[in-house]
Amino acid sequence: MRLVYSALFYSFTPFILGRLAWRGRRLPEYRERWAERFGFYAGPARQGSIWLHAVSVGEAEAAFPLIRELQKRYPDRRVLVTTTTPTGSARVRTVLGDSVDHVYLPYDMPDAVGRFFDHFRPALAVVMETEIWPNLYHGCAERKIPLAIANACLSERSARGYARLPALTRPSLHAVRLIAAQTEADAARFLSLGARPESVIVTGNLKYDMELPADLATRGAALRAELFGARPVLIAASTHDGEEAQVLSAFAQLRARFPDLLLVLVPRHPERFDPVHALAVAAGYSVTRRNEHLPAFDADIFLLDTLGELRLFYAAADVTFVGGSLVAVGGHNLLEPATLGVPVLFGPHTNEIWEIATALLEAGGAVQVADAGELAAQAERWLADDASHRQAGEQARAAAESGRGALDRTVALLVELLDTA
Repeated sequence: MRLVYSALFYSFTPFILGRLAWRGRRLPEYRERWAERFGFYAGPARQGSIWLHAVSVGEAEAAFPLIRELQKRYPDRRVLVTTTTPTGSARVRTVLGDSVDHVYLPYDMPDAVGRFFDHFRPALAVVMETEIWPNLYHGCAERKIPLAIANACLSERSARGYARLPALTRPSLHAVRLIAAQTEADAARFLSLGARPESVIVTGNLKYDMELPADLATRGAALRAELFGARPVLIAASTHDGEEAQVLSAFAQLRARFPDLLLVLVPRHPERFDPVHALAVAAGYSVTRRNEHLPAFDADIFLLDTLGELRLFYAAADVTFVGGSLVAVGGHNLLEPATLGVPVLFGPHTNEIWEIATALLEAGGAVQVADAGELAAQAERWLADDASHRQAGEQARAAAESGRGALDRTVALLVELLDTA
C-alpha cells in the first residue's frame, strides 16, 4: 500500500509545485527553498542531532519549551527543527535563532525522505501533535531512529480519516516508540488506529507550559497607550476566510454601545492580510495597519499584519475572540490570551481545541458563541461590567495555570527514549 501511496504522491508533484507558486503570489516565501522540500540541503550537516518537526506556528510555539529543555539536558547535541510553512519557519528563526539548525521537512516521497535521513542522521525524531507520514515513519524504523509523537492529539474527524487507510496508518503508528498524548480520548484514538499499547502515554498538553516573558503585560500596557490611547479594545485573532465578515458584523453592533471601541484584526495567514484589509475598507471602516507604524487613535480597525506579535497585542486587549471557530476549522490556541488574564470568546467549531475549550468554559474564563450576534452580546457584557470582566480574566488565567506539567512528563519520556536507544 505504501508503494501505491508513494506513486500517487509522485504523480501529484506538478500540482504541489503549482500550489507553492500560487501561494507565492501573496507570500513570496512559498517560492523559496524548494530544494529543501525535496530533500536537497546545502552545507554539511551536524549528524546525531535531536530532530523535532513542527508543521507551523502553533506547533512550533508548543515545541519551544520542549526544545529548550532538551538543549539543557543535552548541551553537546545539536537540535534540528523542521517546519512545513514559511510562517512556522520565520517563527523558529525569530525565537530560536542560531541555537538550532532549521530546514523545511521534505515531502513524503521515498527518495526525498531518504536524502533527508542520509544528510542529517538524527539520533531521535520528535513529531509534534498530528503529522503521520508513512514514508517518513518507515524511514525512522528502517534506520532504527527512535520516533516519538509529542503533544499528540487526534480529533474524531482526523481519526475517521486515518481509519479509512488502515494499510498505511497501522504500520506507520506501529513504528512510533512513544505517543505522548494530550488526553485519554486522544490516546484511545491512537490505539484504535493501531498504535502499540506500550507506546501510548497520557502526558497532558504542552501548550499549558508555554513560556511568556515576565514583562509581557507591562509591555502590552505600554503598547496600548502608545497605539490606542484609552480606547476599549477587542481583538479577533487567527481569523479565517468567512470569519472576518462575522466579526465585522459583531463589531458594528458593539459600536452602537461603545462608539470608541477599537477592533484589532489578526488574520491567521499572512497571504490574507491584503484581502482582509480590503474587506474592512469596503465595509466602510477606517483601517490602520501595523506595518504603517502609526497610532490608531482615530481608526476604527487596527490590522495586525506582522508576525510574532500576537501575544503582545493580547496583552493590550480587553476581550479576545479566537478564530478558526466560527468556521469549520476547529479552533486555535485559547491559552495565550487566557494566560494573560484576558477573557476569551470562541465559536462552535472546537474539534481541535475541545480539551482546552472545556477547561476554560468550566472555569468561567471563556464563553462559546454561535454567531456574530452572540459574540457581540457577550463582548458587550464584559466591556460594560468591570467586575464581570475582571472575574472572567482571573478565571481564565487560573484555568491556564492549572494545566501545567506536561513539559516535565514529556521531557522525562524523551530522555529515557534517547538514552536507551
